[in-house]
Amino acid sequence: MKKAQNIRVGISIGDLNGIGSEIVLKTFEDSRMLDFCTPVIFANNKLLSFFKKHYNLSLNFQGVNSLDKIIDGKINVINVWKENVKINFGEEDKSIGKYTLLSLQSAVKALKENQIDTLVTAPINKNVIQSDEFKFPGHTDYLAQELGDGKSLMFMVSKDLRIGLLTDHVAVKDVAGKITPRLIEDKIAMITHSLKADFKIRKPKIAMLGINPHSGDNGVIGKEDDEVLKPTIKKLTEKGQYVFGPYAADSFFGSKNYQNFDAIIAAYHDQGLIPFKTLAFGKGVNFTAGLSKVRTSPDHGTAYEIAGKNEADFTSFREAVYTAIAIYKNRKEYKKLTKNPLKKQSRKL
Repeated sequence: MKKAQNIRVGISIGDLNGIGSEIVLKTFEDSRMLDFCTPVIFANNKLLSFFKKHYNLSLNFQGVNSLDKIIDGKINVINVWKENVKINFGEEDKSIGKYTLLSLQSAVKALKENQIDTLVTAPINKNVIQSDEFKFPGHTDYLAQELGDGKSLMFMVSKDLRIGLLTDHVAVKDVAGKITPRLIEDKIAMITHSLKADFKIRKPKIAMLGINPHSGDNGVIGKEDDEVLKPTIKKLTEKGQYVFGPYAADSFFGSKNYQNFDAIIAAYHDQGLIPFKTLAFGKGVNFTAGLSKVRTSPDHGTAYEIAGKNEADFTSFREAVYTAIAIYKNRKEYKKLTKNPLKKQSRKL
């Protein structure tokens, strides 16, 4: 078992023309980060040296060609490719997608083989990464296939707010048709388990937002809330789960009602991410719940408009690293307690 300070945090480098390399390197320029984790960056040593010089950063890392050469307590760069890569900051370049995918695939393989402990993904451009090997709307769906038997939950988390999504990268016109009692039950099960195992919340209290404006106004503005959400919520509460709603989304956050719950489930992407990014942008983390392994990412994209300008704020990426480490530790503790539920009780006797 690895010591806490040697938790290996795998990092996929994201879109090389974006701000990914900048926020990764700036995060680990602070040597104190190495006191409690070992970063393993899946990219190319020469290319990261270029980024280091471009951003005038003072940090040292070692390039290695295989995972068995990793040194704990150091910044390790796994050479996923050898050829030179031309960087054009801020440009959407299909040729860059190849390296984005190589980094991600290599990191996920290492994660599955337990050669790293967690995965933190730098932002990708969902367009340029598309290929015969990657036909997904984003990280979440790809990781659900690789690490979660096809199921996962996009879970946006910060210190004071957690928002999960019933549907994530789905066109608005298709949202209502995608939401079924089975989907709701699956997502509630994932978010409940995550709150317990990943965030140490013993009895999670969950709020669900309505699909339609004003949760349908008793069927005047759509019937989905009355016919799908309410019966399913009732069924879950009858089983002893603390699930409440559906709440009208337009007033839920402004009234600060969200502060009364451990997590909120939004019906679709923007319903959840707009309030989350308004309240927690730059400090929030995108966590993929429901996977067999821990994966986090910053709450922003490639930011082409500032790429290469040495202006990127790395706070969210650093928070993603902190969150991945905390969840990894919490899961290990949860597994110990659930394997031996009397252990904690016996200490009190």
